Amino acid sequence: MINVTILAENYVKDFRCRGEFGLAMYIETEDHKILFDTGASGLMFANAEQKGVDLSEADICVISHGHFDHTGGLPEFCRQNRKAKIYLHRDAFGATFGETKGKIDDYECGILWKPEVLEACGDRVIRTDGPIRIGKDIVISGTIPELPEFQPTERFYRLRAGTDLIPDNMSHEQFLAIREPGKGIVLFSGCSHKGIIAAICRAKALFPGEPLYAVVAGMHLIGTSCGMRQKIIDRLTEEEPQIVVPLHCTGLEAICMLKAQFGDRCRLTGTGGRLRF
Repeated sequence: MINVTILAENYVKDFRCRGEFGLAMYIETEDHKILFDTGASGLMFANAEQKGVDLSEADICVISHGHFDHTGGLPEFCRQNRKAKIYLHRDAFGATFGETKGKIDDYECGILWKPEVLEACGDRVIRTDGPIRIGKDIVISGTIPELPEFQPTERFYRLRAGTDLIPDNMSHEQFLAIREPGKGIVLFSGCSHKGIIAAICRAKALFPGEPLYAVVAGMHLIGTSCGMRQKIIDRLTEEEPQIVVPLHCTGLEAICMLKAQFGDRCRLTGTGGRLRF
């Protein structure tokens, strides 16, 4: 059984908690306690206290990608938790800028603290590239291959040599996939910048023969056209997931479309919410 507590998310499920633009989830399996992303600030710590979650007990921390709204709480987590292995992609750091209506933003959206912060963690920090297996039922994907028919829905740029902006191919994005025996794959994705369908295809390749049971993800459909959203949702429907949980950057219009498509299989939640698979 997999138990999930949402510690940071754009919307609020439990009135005792506070939301923010970001994502953090506490995932408990039979053998592990996993912090997946850390929100935009340290807000997750107060929310964890409200929900009775002791973050010092986490033995794994997975960072989905190098953006501020998923990494803001990591420095404080490193101070409070002295045992968890921290998995983040080797390309996670870099001055990063988004794009709005064809114009590059004038503010950074990458990790807003220095890499040196992690030095105190020593060999607890594991820089990923390819897939990493934790036992037989848990995989951290590493870099996600793109699908030509489902291109990323948003552009980002990285600063090179202090002056030039080059496209960021989001090689630093990764997901967490857990195989729940008798059910299938439960996929956790932070923003799905490489595309939620690309993440699903990669997860199924990492667990050959296993069906997709649940998708718990920010899907970054907020900036896409209605037609492209429907194309992605139709492709997701073909995978026949039993549970779809849209989070964070999915966007209200896309959430409404997912709810219309999946009905009761689409579960709406927010900060302070709990899920069980």
